[in-house]
Amino acid sequence: MWGGRFASGPDAIMEEINASIDVDRHLYRQDIAASKAHTAMLAKQGIITADDAVQIAHGLDTILSEIEGGRFEFRRALEDIHMNVESRLAELIGPAAGRLHTARSRNDQVATDFKLWVRDTIDAVDAALAGYQRALAERAKDHAGTVMPGFTHLQTAQPVTFGHHLLAYVEMAARDRGRFADARRRLNESPLGAGALAGTSFPLDRTMTARELGFDRPAANSLDAVSDRDFVLETLAAAAITAMHLSRFAEEIVIWTSPVVGLLSLSDKFTTGSSIMPQKRNPDAAELVRAKTGRVAGALQALLMVMKGLPLAYQKDMQEDKDSAMDAFAALMLSIAAMTGMVRDMQPDTARMKKAAGEGFATATDLADWLVRVLKLPFREAHHIAGRIVAQAAERGVALHRLPLAAMQMVEPGISEDVFSVLSVDRSVKSRTSYGGTAPRNVGATARKWLRRLDREGR
Repeated sequence: MWGGRFASGPDAIMEEINASIDVDRHLYRQDIAASKAHTAMLAKQGIITADDAVQIAHGLDTILSEIEGGRFEFRRALEDIHMNVESRLAELIGPAAGRLHTARSRNDQVATDFKLWVRDTIDAVDAALAGYQRALAERAKDHAGTVMPGFTHLQTAQPVTFGHHLLAYVEMAARDRGRFADARRRLNESPLGAGALAGTSFPLDRTMTARELGFDRPAANSLDAVSDRDFVLETLAAAAITAMHLSRFAEEIVIWTSPVVGLLSLSDKFTTGSSIMPQKRNPDAAELVRAKTGRVAGALQALLMVMKGLPLAYQKDMQEDKDSAMDAFAALMLSIAAMTGMVRDMQPDTARMKKAAGEGFATATDLADWLVRVLKLPFREAHHIAGRIVAQAAERGVALHRLPLAAMQMVEPGISEDVFSVLSVDRSVKSRTSYGGTAPRNVGATARKWLRRLDREGR
């Protein structure tokens, strides 16, 4: 490739560090699609002949068939996917293959290929997250009225419903999908035709190639077009946040499936055993989702470090943009699939959930709210009175709704029998009717709303 300037070949170590074909071979579909669009544009603009364009397009189709059929020999000596394709094209159609690289550089070529690959990946992630949302919303609808403890500081706080808890992750996934959609919109400018860094003197129609490849427009600055990797960074940032959300739920599954807690169980499909302890059922799928978050966040950090000191325009450092990113997106897709499977598989112990929801005096806030609503006390005073009543219940070793009325009246004489209407966990969750609250009616309606929305999206 460098025959005009270099008299000898590279050292073996140089060849090893310089080659990227082991990674960028995954871009073959995008590379061939971009080459076909470029060829068609060159012919339309009269830069190459129509006959050459036909030969090139036919040869590229043949190469695509060979790669997908496992008959293509990737050669590391040719460094990357671009030169592997072009070399094979020359074997197939002869000198006309050399015209394919007219008015482009590997710099704008790889930027285009990787943008197309990341865009395809975003679409796949979005579809997977929509499937995850559907699984969550379906289970939320089924468990709109299943009472469980809500936690702050991992301490029992107030009763909620299991469906409400699941819908929290639907909302997180919606924000994740929004971040990926935003990244997709910003990346959708075509670098093709920017050349090595300065553009080209050939009369290109960059709008034609952009349109052919599904981009909104060509990138406006040739220097930026070939040196930009924001599209990878932004998508990795969205991936890292998504992985963090999955990890939070995975952590809850690990806790809840512990026999000590026992709020959930997973079947054999998503658990493993122990090599020495025959009783064990380990939530390994959830644990591995939790762990893979590090790979995704690490890929973002790695590429930030690659890019942080690079002057314009293209630098060879950018070859390091693909390996960890591709690994991260693969890990994310696997994590989404695993979480979706666990959501569909998990079985809540509804009786244990309800019992746990009533422990730790979880309806103390309902008591304070009753004092405000019925006795018209300031909330801070009601909070203090409720705290004293909780102390009475704790001293007697009973739940709040089992504490005698007389004991409550010793703290606040105005308390009446009506107070017991708010002290059970069922009444507590039913009372939380504010927008976004945990009332079963709210939860069921929201779950159905999400399912309708996913239906409209075709997801």
